[in-house]
Amino acid sequence: MIETNETIDEFLARHAGDVEEAVRKAAAQEIMPRRSRLAAHEIDQKTAPHDLVTDADRKAELYLTEVLARLLPGSVVVGEEAVHANPASYEAIRGDAPVWIVDPVDGTRQFVHGDPGFCTLVALAQHGVVLASWTYAPVDDRFATAIRGRGAHLDGERLYAGPPEPGRDLRIATSHPDYTTDEQKRDLLALRTPGVAPRPCGSAGLEYLAVALGECDATAFSWEAAWDHAAGILLVEEAGGTHLTRSGEPFRITGGNDLPFTAARDAATARRVAALLAGEASGI
Repeated sequence: MIETNETIDEFLARHAGDVEEAVRKAAAQEIMPRRSRLAAHEIDQKTAPHDLVTDADRKAELYLTEVLARLLPGSVVVGEEAVHANPASYEAIRGDAPVWIVDPVDGTRQFVHGDPGFCTLVALAQHGVVLASWTYAPVDDRFATAIRGRGAHLDGERLYAGPPEPGRDLRIATSHPDYTTDEQKRDLLALRTPGVAPRPCGSAGLEYLAVALGECDATAFSWEAAWDHAAGILLVEEAGGTHLTRSGEPFRITGGNDLPFTAARDAATARRVAALLAGEASGI
């Protein structure tokens, strides 16, 4: 628990491990026991047939909400499922209090189908700035963390994405067609150009991890829900990458971005992808 007059930096120095423990427990207690064991009544559709929520999402978010709010008194929690129930609660991201941004199961569709490509995402932000993030892929037991100014790590090893290999097509994970409007599909068509190899994304959190690892060169996403992006953009930043909207501005978790936007393993790649998304045919 945060102590009187303790800064967020001091809190993170003492309690980053406690957050990791909470994320691991949420996965162990509420998510993994339900993998491939969900009954029909434990799966619901939200806004579209592919937009699913399960008892694992709900129960893991409730667990994390209780633990994180207790760990940092005065903080608020913005979770994907709570916002679905009460959209007004999303406004806390724009407030003054420290805010935990939680996606209990990022990649619910994969989770429902028994695929391993899902993760749990937690970020801590204040005044629109992401200060720390935790990304956990429980099937593979891979845990990535980032603290602003202190680097990104995967299972304790420092991450550095570095630039793409010269002469190779850029590997870009894009918004999945099932989750895009016709207009967004047209925007993303700009990436179908020589020297670029776009593909539909899976779990956004795992795609960001792939960028931080240098396994993917960039993302191109057309939505801005903070629970999908907050943890990942800090992970990429602290691994040496950056993020830009179509207008060339950094992505803001508070919203109002010129979409689509990219997160890339280095600044040159980010500028190239952002230029393509802005309709500049050369991408430079």
